[in-house]
Amino acid sequence: MGWGGVVRVERRGEVGGGIPRPREMRARATGFVGRVAVGGRLDYSPAGLRIVDLLVDGLRKGGADHEGARGPLLGLGACVGEVLVRRAGAVWLDFDADRRAHSGQPVGVRMPDGRVRNPLGRVHNRLAGGGPEESPHTFCLTSHGRARRVRPAVR
Repeated sequence: MGWGGVVRVERRGEVGGGIPRPREMRARATGFVGRVAVGGRLDYSPAGLRIVDLLVDGLRKGGADHEGARGPLLGLGACVGEVLVRRAGAVWLDFDADRRAHSGQPVGVRMPDGRVRNPLGRVHNRLAGGGPEESPHTFCLTSHGRARRVRPAVR
């Protein structure tokens, strides 16, 4: 099925079913990347996330809703999270009940500095019509999350 002529995704062979778990997210991202055919290259680099922006925009322009695009949105969110895992040292985690209720998502990533980020929510927000401020590409560029170095006291 194509969305806005931008992407072709096959829904066969999705990893797992039901609620995504942190241990599954790398496989979900890898499986999704393997099934996506686009003019550019979808990879695990921050620059590759410009393609994620285009894919989500294509879904929106094609009239997709959140439920109808659930599989592709999960794959795209997994790709965004994997960039943070592979490039910035984040780790996938289950959201607690409060964070799930607030974000509407079951998993996210914890950055090395302790901040918790929601890559799945970011792609859902982009689909909902978010502008540049909802860009997964920008999200990753501003989520570096390196642990702060403690400077020794000056004596």
